[in-house]
Amino acid sequence: MFLCVFSTSMVLAQSTIDVKALFPDKEFDNVFVKKIYSDTNTTSFVIWVKNEVKSHKHLTHTETIQILEGTAEMTIDKKIIEIKADDFFIIPQNTFHAVKVTSTTPLKLISIQSPYFNGDDRIFEEK
Repeated sequence: MFLCVFSTSMVLAQSTIDVKALFPDKEFDNVFVKKIYSDTNTTSFVIWVKNEVKSHKHLTHTETIQILEGTAEMTIDKKIIEIKADDFFIIPQNTFHAVKVTSTTPLKLISIQSPYFNGDDRIFEEK
């Protein structure tokens, strides 16, 4: 199910981040991740993807994603979905997911991981 619930800004306590105005801090080959908020319950990122993210799952995290720019094919548990700006979805913990960019510009998205995310629970799918 797709549902747009975010705007182009994120309000964090007393500050507002214009996520549309965020850009990578440096050149990158495929994926660039910028942390924009974190506490013990959640971690939020803006992520740019030029080519793809290999199939993986998070053992203990639910990931909420809002697409900001670009298009891609998203695979969630073997189901392929065309995604574009304003699409919103939730990937439950322990669910394999992957992305293959189809636009000429990088895919830009907000990723919210709950609980706090430090990368320890990411498991890549073996082919």
